[in-house]
Amino acid sequence: MTGDVQSDAVLMQRVAAGDNRACRDLVAAHLARLVALAGRMLGDRAAAEDVAQEAFFRLWRQAGRWQAKARIGTWLYRVAHNLCIDRLRAQGKLSDREVPDRPDPAPGPFAARHQSQVAARVEAALAGLPERQRTALALVHFEEVGNSEAAEIMGVSVEALESLLSRGRRRLRQDLAGERDDLVGEI
Repeated sequence: MTGDVQSDAVLMQRVAAGDNRACRDLVAAHLARLVALAGRMLGDRAAAEDVAQEAFFRLWRQAGRWQAKARIGTWLYRVAHNLCIDRLRAQGKLSDREVPDRPDPAPGPFAARHQSQVAARVEAALAGLPERQRTALALVHFEEVGNSEAAEIMGVSVEALESLLSRGRRRLRQDLAGERDDLVGEI
């Protein structure tokens, strides 16, 4: 992510002035993480790329009016989060998504295959969480966003975010408890 709020303001001034290098720097700094967040929320890489593109498009349109109130990354995450919520609502899948079938629990002969299976199980358990818990966990644990920034992105208080994280972790522990030996077993 880019630096503090003031350096982000300078970068946005350069973007507003048509500085292509500033635009490339912003995309390089934020694109992968936006696509990752949207991908986890939507479960569709192409849709995640569309969301990231739309978030940047909205940032470019905002460049001339940018006010140094928040970091660019926080703003982009918030826009991407809202776009994902809009897509989930339009698809009728906001938080009532069915949990996908679990992958075959048989251990693979190679560590990479085992790791892939573990990741699939965890992703399936994540997909079964309510949207807000899933988003909170994705921001804090996968995207390594701090609690206060994640709370701002989601439009909730830090206490509410911590509650979402706690409930999400507890549910994941419950959902994955029967598979503990397979998840942390020998490779």
